[in-house]
Amino acid sequence: MSEQQPAATYVPPRVWQWNKPNGGTFASTNRPIAGATHEKELPVGRHPLQLYSLATPNGVKVTILLEELLARGHTDAEYDAWLIRIGQGDQFGSGFVGVNPNSKIPALMDRSGPEPIRVFESGAILLHLAEKFAAFLPRDAVGRAECLSWLFWQVGSAPYLGGGFGHFYVYAPTRIEYAIDRFAMEAKRQLDVLDRRLADHPYLAGDDYTIADMAVWPWYGALAQGTVYDAAEFLQVHEYTHVRRWADSIGARPAVQRGRMVNRTFGDPAGQLHERHDASDFLTKTQDKQQ
Repeated sequence: MSEQQPAATYVPPRVWQWNKPNGGTFASTNRPIAGATHEKELPVGRHPLQLYSLATPNGVKVTILLEELLARGHTDAEYDAWLIRIGQGDQFGSGFVGVNPNSKIPALMDRSGPEPIRVFESGAILLHLAEKFAAFLPRDAVGRAECLSWLFWQVGSAPYLGGGFGHFYVYAPTRIEYAIDRFAMEAKRQLDVLDRRLADHPYLAGDDYTIADMAVWPWYGALAQGTVYDAAEFLQVHEYTHVRRWADSIGARPAVQRGRMVNRTFGDPAGQLHERHDASDFLTKTQDKQQ
């Protein structure tokens, strides 16, 4: 038997060019330029808050906050949630690019004032809404700093989990040991960061549930509960007992359960609400399930 030959080493060219498909799950929507690919206006519903999204972890952050605001009695937080099918390129329509030039979900149009306000990037949307309704964001300087630190920790860390670990473990056209090892190590380090914090505090900002928890839960809470990337055994998520306690506690909240359904197009059909335009949409979904 001949000796196994080492894999060929990739030598980058002097100038990178986009001259071939890159493969993988999202190859059809990946490109190295920005801007719209087609003309398509966005729909506008009857509520001041218009959300254009999909129930990825970044999209779920915002719908959880909106449902929590409504549950707390902020009736002005009523919203329309329109489905953006990123696999079909909806995010490259001219209307969506007008709201988010980065062509990523979620994107929000706040039409409650004299002039519409566009807000893109999930962390910015959470902060905008928390300040607008004076809710789920501590008012004291110490609590606010702690909350925002964890919010921006998530914004900076999630690309390593989603674009790094998740991409190479699930979506890449080939399994690359170095890439998976590199990002698995970082994913576990981040889980350990959370576990150490949650060992001494019920929530990330301290004693109170805030937008920091809403930002982190759809990513790391779902990972700890084994509902993303089918990687619970691979990453041994059961080791992070404090993260698991926190994730289960948040996942049991009715507003979180509703927020997780909005703009969802995958998984159990009973847990999908493709568009949301009124609180009664959830009741209709429940009635459909019982029939």
